[in-house]
Amino acid sequence: MSKRDLNKYLNELNKEQLENQIIHLYDKFPTVKTYYDFVFKPNERKLLQDFKLKVSNEYFPVKSKKAKARRSVAQKLIKHFINLGVDPFVIVDAMLYSIEVAQTYSSEKIIKQELFFKSMLNSFEQAISFMIENGILNDFKNRVEAIKTEAENQEWFNVFEFNSIIEKFDY
Repeated sequence: MSKRDLNKYLNELNKEQLENQIIHLYDKFPTVKTYYDFVFKPNERKLLQDFKLKVSNEYFPVKSKKAKARRSVAQKLIKHFINLGVDPFVIVDAMLYSIEVAQTYSSEKIIKQELFFKSMLNSFEQAISFMIENGILNDFKNRVEAIKTEAENQEWFNVFEFNSIIEKFDY
């Protein structure tokens, strides 16, 4: 069904039928419920707090002894934030926090998987791009520099790529 057909269909419904449609969608689809829950009561601070707890638990688990260290958990949550329309400052805070926690983890544990470092570089590049798109790169300059410096201090094999990403975007 095209957007045009949907518009035509919705215009044929009266107010009560439209309300019933929305309530049905709300009951049937968890994503619709999540969206409306956020729209009517946007608690970005709680969302960010939950995000930080989940990401921290990936690297420093409370219940188990072995860290999973999955970047995908943070990426999935960040995508969810973007879909909900969360404030870009909150999204960037989450993006940078996920890298910072991973760096803390790598400072305590020896990581041999090259994929971990490539993944962190990818996250860093995505965060920088998002900040540029939203015109807020200067607001996070100190944290961006700190991440780059920490990559240098830990002698990550791809530290030069971190530097080149920053140099690419004159901020």
